[in-house]
Amino acid sequence: MCGFLGGRRWARCAACRGAAPLLRTMALSRALRLLCRHLCPSSALLSSLPGRDRSLLMEKKTAAKWKEKKKAREGCGLPGSSWEERLVNAVTPLWRLPYQEQLQVKYESQRKILQTLASRLEELGVDVQKPGGLCCPLRPVVPSPVIDGYRNKSTFSVNRGPDGNPKTVGLYVGTGRGRNIVCVKADHMRNIPTKHKQVAQCYEEFIRRSPLDPCILFHEGGHWRELVVRTTNCGHTMAIITFHPQELGQEALATQKALLKEFFTCGPGTACALTSLYFQESTMTRCSHEQSPFQLLHGEPHIFEEVLGLKFRISPDAFFQVNTGGAEVLYQAVRELSQAGGDTVLLDICCGTGTIGLSLAHQVSKIIGIEVVEKAIADARWNAAFNGISNCEFHSGKAEAVLPQLLSSWEDGQPLVAVVNPSRAGLHYRVVRAIRNCTSIRRLLYISCKPEGEAMRNFLELCCPSDPGKKLTGEPFAPTLAVPFDMFPHTVHCELVLLFTR
Repeated sequence: MCGFLGGRRWARCAACRGAAPLLRTMALSRALRLLCRHLCPSSALLSSLPGRDRSLLMEKKTAAKWKEKKKAREGCGLPGSSWEERLVNAVTPLWRLPYQEQLQVKYESQRKILQTLASRLEELGVDVQKPGGLCCPLRPVVPSPVIDGYRNKSTFSVNRGPDGNPKTVGLYVGTGRGRNIVCVKADHMRNIPTKHKQVAQCYEEFIRRSPLDPCILFHEGGHWRELVVRTTNCGHTMAIITFHPQELGQEALATQKALLKEFFTCGPGTACALTSLYFQESTMTRCSHEQSPFQLLHGEPHIFEEVLGLKFRISPDAFFQVNTGGAEVLYQAVRELSQAGGDTVLLDICCGTGTIGLSLAHQVSKIIGIEVVEKAIADARWNAAFNGISNCEFHSGKAEAVLPQLLSSWEDGQPLVAVVNPSRAGLHYRVVRAIRNCTSIRRLLYISCKPEGEAMRNFLELCCPSDPGKKLTGEPFAPTLAVPFDMFPHTVHCELVLLFTR
């Protein structure tokens, strides 16, 4: 595989030369050197440049980094490298490194992000630089309690495999734009649990028996699409199969659903011991339950998970942290960093099934959760009732519509602590503005799985000087502490908790 991202290029070359012992001794220094080269120019060079020149240089470096990532996704590699090796290098590029060295690589990555934030704030006239050019202190990366097979949710695609079979269930190497997609089975992936691989293998067996074609490109027809597998530590397994109906009538659709159910309840698929089997007819790449309902073909409508002594109900499309053990460690830290007392109201924005808020409910006066997925809100309300938690309320809707209305009538005397856990797209500007302009919020915890992306824009909006033109009239926040959590071992990604205060 080409591209850096966790040492893909050198790891591949070393593997081809059979230099496993060399990897153990050179891994960290080589990975860190490449990380610095591709993610950020040297601190000395940056500090010597004017703000605007420094910003332009950073933009060029960022563009170069994404160009390398694009090459990696397109699946280029040395002749002779197997498809399995290409996939594992693309999805889990740090897998060759000892785990402690993976953590060090991620620490350096997060350090660069905080340096970038400090530089960007300096350009706005905000002096937040701390030792090392960081915008705030950075704690070591908190390790994951589980390193292998930690994912509780996996999404498998259907496409042509290395042998050309279009009914292959696995993960992609390559890109649609590059027209070089190959679907590779995930049997060798260290981050995916055995149960997920088993369900994927059974689904592949089923669609290969089916006379219906896979749906690779919508306009070319076909029906069988992706598979989502969700599991819990309670032993529950949910499978969600997406199907493009094309021109099939209701009778033909009913036949396919019956065959699918029979395969997983009476046929070879019984080995998967599914708790829930769902079927979704979809003519779009992604769609919610409201757009196209999830149809329960077999089993229970929900699966259940236990986190920090609480029981949580999970619907097919509800958000839940992908690493359950890591989530427990993360929520304990949020509890500590929030410093929320008995008179505090906790705002849980993008709350999913309510896990963060409910885990803090016993130490605050009230929880207010906001989530766009209606089924997740239904789960959150059930979770609160089942766990005997009554000091909470959950609102369904877009945060940018719900939050400003809630805060507009807030009494200034009641302290608020906000926790936000948005998707990679970050928070809507109206959400940031509502938080910024609410004087009762003095403490904000921002949880981001991609802090170098759209979240960076949110950080700047929260901390920039007041700007009446943008309706940012509230006192600016300041980054106070950063704590990275390794929720995704073997990958380059981290979950960063950034504490802002004012």
